Amino acid sequence: MNTTGQFVQVDAYFDLICPWCWIGKHYFETACARLSELEPELSVKVRWHSVQLIPHLPPQGLPYQTFYEHRLGSSDAVRVRQAQVQVSATRAGLTIEFARIKVLSNTWFAHRLLASAEQQLSLQALQALQEALFVAYFVEGRDLGDASVLKRLAETHGVDQSTIEWFDEPTVWGEHSGVSWVPYFVFNKAEVLSGAQAPEIILSTMLRSAALGQVPLA
Repeated sequence: MNTTGQFVQVDAYFDLICPWCWIGKHYFETACARLSELEPELSVKVRWHSVQLIPHLPPQGLPYQTFYEHRLGSSDAVRVRQAQVQVSATRAGLTIEFARIKVLSNTWFAHRLLASAEQQLSLQALQALQEALFVAYFVEGRDLGDASVLKRLAETHGVDQSTIEWFDEPTVWGEHSGVSWVPYFVFNKAEVLSGAQAPEIILSTMLRSAALGQVPLA
């Protein structure tokens, strides 16, 4: 395949309290690294889109364990689900500390931080901040609805906070996108992958999208 000057446009939809989104992000990054080895002239242009998985959480969030026990039916069901997630996380080189997570966070302010950072940072720096938010939640058990947590991360990653109104009333991110399930990847505005797909599947989808032709960036 002659890929000189070609690119694959990827629109990636995610939420920061979704473990599958963190896993999917790492699978995607693995696929991109393999693509670079196979087709070094083929570049990937990724745009990250914020979606609130549970948009109408109260600003202070909800108790994490209680929420999932109610949703799945029992504490045993929660343990089974978390074990399933942990298996996939391990495959992606991650460890999720479920016992540390006390709050199902309202991610409005976290997505607002990323939206501001997108205007200021390189894509690499933006993705580093995104990764730090995932780590703060799934490894350290931080509340991503807590402005003090977000301010500290913003400062660490060089985000100018002067334009961020941290204490506005949260509303809903992502309703305009029409996406109700995350992670969700769209390749060249045509092919779609939903869920945390294996790197091999993502790689084959990107190669197929490149072969079918590129789509001008909007």
